[in-house]
Amino acid sequence: MESFEKMKRVIADIQDDVDKTRGGNKAAGTRVRKAMQDIKNIAQDVRKEVLEVRDSPTP
Repeated sequence: MESFEKMKRVIADIQDDVDKTRGGNKAAGTRVRKAMQDIKNIAQDVRKEVLEVRDSPTP
């Protein structure tokens, strides 16, 4: 599930920007919104991977 690992990395990477956004930094807010869009797309990939695992024949 490499997509799930990628999602965890993206979330960890934006932690500083989330904190800066709370402090009122608008540029950091823009970066957080972009990262959240990326996470949405990665989440769709995770869903696809889960379905592939579910539908694959069990050895």
